[in-house]
Amino acid sequence: MMLRFLFLLLLLLVPFSFPTSNVLVVHGSFTGTYGINYGRIADNIPSPESVVTLLKAAHIKNIRIYDADQTVLTAFRNSGIEIIVGLGNEHLVDMATSADRAVEWIKDNVETHLANDGGSGTLIAGIAVGNEVLGGGGGDDSLSEALVPAVRNVHNALVRLGLADRIQVSSPHSEAVFAITYPPSAGAFKETVLPFMRPLLQFFAQVGTPFYINAYPFLAYKSDPEHIDLNYALFLKNDGIHDAKTGLHYDNMFDAMVDASYAALEKVGFGRMEVIVSETGWASKGDADEAGADLKNARTYNRNLRKRLLKKKGTPYRPKRVVRAYVFALFNENLKPGPTSERNFGLFRADGSVSYDVGFTGLVPSSSGGYSLFASLNLLLISVLLGLVV
Repeated sequence: MMLRFLFLLLLLLVPFSFPTSNVLVVHGSFTGTYGINYGRIADNIPSPESVVTLLKAAHIKNIRIYDADQTVLTAFRNSGIEIIVGLGNEHLVDMATSADRAVEWIKDNVETHLANDGGSGTLIAGIAVGNEVLGGGGGDDSLSEALVPAVRNVHNALVRLGLADRIQVSSPHSEAVFAITYPPSAGAFKETVLPFMRPLLQFFAQVGTPFYINAYPFLAYKSDPEHIDLNYALFLKNDGIHDAKTGLHYDNMFDAMVDASYAALEKVGFGRMEVIVSETGWASKGDADEAGADLKNARTYNRNLRKRLLKKKGTPYRPKRVVRAYVFALFNENLKPGPTSERNFGLFRADGSVSYDVGFTGLVPSSSGGYSLFASLNLLLISVLLGLVV
């Protein structure tokens, strides 16, 4: 019995490559309630193969990437981790104007990684068409005009290839699509966004796609620290807010942001559509003018967010609709442009150690109080040998 246990334990010390089901039928594109965004704008982060090991140790089963990188998709083969790949904004006009190009892109970037004829494959559960396309302003509507045709062509291409029952088409939005979000019941889309948002929502309602929103209490607090209670943004004890219209009480900004999305959807006739948070997180470092960007707040937000998601509960306005979210991000990305905060959203550092302790294990020991995956397993192995585990 002891030898058998040791053998199983030693299997954990080698890279994970356990086979999964050969049937890649996806009903939606999210298992459980917790996922993470795997950005790679960096030149010093672990290999995709090591990332698979890291995610499995953390029991994270859902990720989003911002492209369809072939090295990444190959590394995740047989991992059992569901992936939403990204079709970047730079491809939208091309996809919108050519149905055949959409078929070609899916064949080259997606279909080749899926299981065929009983073989193994990568669990590509969705395609995010564009990212934060609507509401950005700037006066150029070319991408906004291309979004719905691109989404439609990508979905139709999946239908033609017999993949529509496996892969969901979506498009995540920023908070810039809203004219108002406070109080949550007042949530409403900008009038300038509606000509593009209405047909997009209509199509997504037809094919069963949720509304994906990038919701960052950090960004809201950073923009107005004098009027926003930091504890409210961090899921800590606070007086909260009262929504007079609904009579509902909110003790954290995350739930309020989700319910503002539901309110906006309801106002345009899509009250039954599910809201999924495609990005949320907190920077562990920032510039002098970036209020709240520090390690303590990042640890607090991400730890409390994880606890909140693991409870598998809804929001005050949608109590029966379990909230699901992808955290941003897996790693600090040292090549991202913009303010310092942009390069410091990672739960893990470039070397694979934890940035701060939210309950995950890293690939190597961390000075911030986290544990190394392999160190933890070695301690367990020593305990077994000493007879402490039976």
